[in-house]
Amino acid sequence: MINDEIAKIFFDIANYLKAQDIPFKPQAYEKAALILQNMEQDIKEVYEKGGIKALKALPGIGESMAQKIQEYIETGKIQYYEELKKQLPVNLTEISAIEGVGPKRAKVLYERLGIKTLDDLEKAAKEHKICKLFGFGEKTEKNILEGIEFVKKSKGRFLLSFMLPKAFEIKNYLSKIKGVSRVDFAGSLRRRKETIGDMDFLVVCTNPKEVIDYFVSMPGVIKVWGKGEAKSSVRMKEGYDIDLRVVSEDSYGSMMQYFTGSKDHNIVLRKIAIEKGMKLNEYGLFKGNKKLAGKDEREIYNVLGLDYIEPELRENRGEIECALKGCLPKIIGYHDIKGDLHTQTEWNGGENSVEEMALAAFSLGYEYIGISDHTQFLKIEHGLSEKDLLLQRREIDKINNKFKDKGIKIKILQGAETNIMPDGSLDISNDVLSKLDYAIGGVHSSMKMSKQDMTKRIIKAMENPYINIIAHPTGRILQRRDEYEVDIDLILKKAKETNTILEINAYPERLDLNDINIKKAKEMGVKMIINTDAHHIDHLRYMEYGIAQARRGWAEKKDIVNTWKLEDLLKEFQKKRKLFGVK
Repeated sequence: MINDEIAKIFFDIANYLKAQDIPFKPQAYEKAALILQNMEQDIKEVYEKGGIKALKALPGIGESMAQKIQEYIETGKIQYYEELKKQLPVNLTEISAIEGVGPKRAKVLYERLGIKTLDDLEKAAKEHKICKLFGFGEKTEKNILEGIEFVKKSKGRFLLSFMLPKAFEIKNYLSKIKGVSRVDFAGSLRRRKETIGDMDFLVVCTNPKEVIDYFVSMPGVIKVWGKGEAKSSVRMKEGYDIDLRVVSEDSYGSMMQYFTGSKDHNIVLRKIAIEKGMKLNEYGLFKGNKKLAGKDEREIYNVLGLDYIEPELRENRGEIECALKGCLPKIIGYHDIKGDLHTQTEWNGGENSVEEMALAAFSLGYEYIGISDHTQFLKIEHGLSEKDLLLQRREIDKINNKFKDKGIKIKILQGAETNIMPDGSLDISNDVLSKLDYAIGGVHSSMKMSKQDMTKRIIKAMENPYINIIAHPTGRILQRRDEYEVDIDLILKKAKETNTILEINAYPERLDLNDINIKKAKEMGVKMIINTDAHHIDHLRYMEYGIAQARRGWAEKKDIVNTWKLEDLLKEFQKKRKLFGVK
């Protein structure tokens, strides 16, 4: 969709402006980019129906932004962007993806060492040219090399949040072709992996040639790798491949099972089939020449003597053994969440007011929402002081009363995302924390600590009676920053002891905890919560990605506290205070 193309340019413009140390403008472009990314409607359709006036009517899109969107729709480029690239001929998107190298540093590296690309950056770091520059040093140079290595490992893979909406667009596109009766995506996308390499689509239709012709001529196709009678493969302009297979209705279930994977899961299933004197492949489940199953995916599992296994669980991590014994967990559903407790508002640099966030949550059917703005140490996020938190409390109470009078049935809770300092202390006093409905603790600085020190740091925060939740517990940012060094087993043990809830952060670049650690937490009886870390009302929809992560980690409703009723959730928060003997 053209929205993503313009959003990428706006993010790039923001980086170029940051490199020049221009105030305010970068935030305006980032805000516009986020709005475009989160729009369900194609911005081109908006323009074609209502012109530039319709563009300006969108939130966060003023005259200047609207003109640039119009220019891109009509010409395919934005002149202002082209001029910025000439002034600073650096691939800022690529270089800024390296942890610790922001736009300003990228500009310095270009001016001092002529670094334009990631390859240039790696070469200069290996030749120890960067450490000699003022403000960098050996530690920064080492971190840059580690960051480059990390980014290289992620190359060729795309975030689930990037690929899933595109997959639904393509599914919708193919579904509209006359003669198509079924179409679905399979592979790691169906299993909702954190990052995706390519897409697999299965189609049942009466006109394979027409469908294949439509497929290879889809918007965004830049190369056709292969085009056959029942199979085709293309490369999209964003850099990923899509395979399409036309299959028969009679084998649709077995094809879905086979192409969903994972490979290890399928190997074990085939072994079970062999042990039972059967043969399992993409065309069906057979005994001799007789086809026992194939049309329906559930049938494949049932005939093999297994309970049906949800796609998110198919990683050969014990799910097959559980399915044979009939003891698979009833994993959390995509509509089981009753509230989101990690949301940011305009109080600390978010885009929306408390009331707007609450109404957006209400429209999603939530029973409660938690406002947990950053606190004072995080200057870049305009973190709230203790005085600010007390003032915010008054506003929240006022809105809750207003909603009650109007019959709007959603409860706004006040929390705060406090900063866990390097020594494990917090940047907000216990006296103020005690006045909140709940409090979140998160690490936002000094992430290169040793494993022992980082573990001690987080444990000390968990021992605070007012910290109910640890946010994004391992600190990773997908494709940009690895987890910090931490003893996760010790963290889980202490979370259980202190009745501290661990967050599954649904923000697309985080998805932290990962699925392995979620499963560990579940097995140890540690409670978890799925939050979006939303900074905009549109970010609330990220909950889907956190739920997918929880499902991959075998989590059930009983494990995820924000599937509970409000009164039960509040009791859970109070349990910790009682544990430590405070009110």
